[in-house]
Amino acid sequence: MDDRLATGLHTGLLIAVIGVLAWATGLPALFPSLGPSAFVLATFPESEASDTRRVVVSHAIGVVAGLATYHLFAGGIVVTSEIAPLSLLGLRLAASGVGAIVLTVMGMIHLGVRHPPACATTLIVALGLLSSPLEGVLIVAAVVVLVVVQRLLLLTDAALDRRGVFAIGRSRSD
Repeated sequence: MDDRLATGLHTGLLIAVIGVLAWATGLPALFPSLGPSAFVLATFPESEASDTRRVVVSHAIGVVAGLATYHLFAGGIVVTSEIAPLSLLGLRLAASGVGAIVLTVMGMIHLGVRHPPACATTLIVALGLLSSPLEGVLIVAAVVVLVVVQRLLLLTDAALDRRGVFAIGRSRSD
């Protein structure tokens, strides 16, 4: 199978599992920063970029930083609401977003778990889109599900490969 198709299907399958969970529960478990994380997991499955600890801890840092800055600077404001130019509300949201990014990057570097999609997660939280502590837990839970599904796909792929069965994750040269 062509690598472009295989990687696209792999990424789509990872997101589809989260989408089904969101649909079945009615919870906002499918959010924008999962897309880039799924892409990294599907594209670089054996690399340090796809390390489970790196992915989960980075997103958790983003959630904590986003919650802290949102509730410190912008509690009750949502970026999608009508906000007048040069208003105090807009300034508070901007401060929340900037603060969250700074804290997330510092936290990831300090813990040695750089995963750029976590910067999108922190903005999702800091700008009021998913800004309650329960939604923060939901974000981290969705990331955990994503990496667990990835691990299961890799184990299945390895088992099929040992049996000589074509595996979707890579092209066969024999």
